[in-house]
Amino acid sequence: MPPRKNRKSKPSYNWHLYKKRHLIENMFAKLKDWRRVATRYDRCAHTFMSAIQIAASFIFYLKE
Repeated sequence: MPPRKNRKSKPSYNWHLYKKRHLIENMFAKLKDWRRVATRYDRCAHTFMSAIQIAASFIFYLKE
């Protein structure tokens, strides 16, 4: 994470890695809006993964 602006000694950080991490965290936040994914109604792992993939593709479709 980037250091605060008021720090005297600023440690280095990878800005590109932080940006990618932020995108992934936003995607998880959008996936949690889907009740089925957030509460994990599916018992099988492959069914749950397919629900995540459907939700992610729908979110991507709405984005464009």
